Amino acid sequence: MARMVKCVKLGKELPGVAYKPLDNELGQKIWDSVSMEAWRMWLEHSKMLINEYRLDLVSPQAQKVLTTEMDKYFFGEGAQLPPDYKPPAAK
Repeated sequence: MARMVKCVKLGKELPGVAYKPLDNELGQKIWDSVSMEAWRMWLEHSKMLINEYRLDLVSPQAQKVLTTEMDKYFFGEGAQLPPDYKPPAAK
C-alpha cells in the first residue's frame, strides 16, 4: 500500500513521493507533504527550467537555482515561467 500524504500542491490526499528527493530539509518537506502526482508535475516543469535557463546540473549555481525553484513551486508562490519563455508551437 502506498504511503498517503495531504499534498501541499494539489490539496488532496494522494500517494506520496516514493523516495526522499534531496538529503536536506527541503527533501524532508517534500517527502512529508508532496504527492507523486505533484512530483511528476514538478519534473516536467523542471525540464522546461533546465532548458530555458540552460542549466548545467553539475554546477553548484545551477543546482541552487533548481532547488530554489523547487521550493517556490511547492511551498512558495508556485510555478513561475522564465521571463523570456515562449511555449512550443502547437502541432
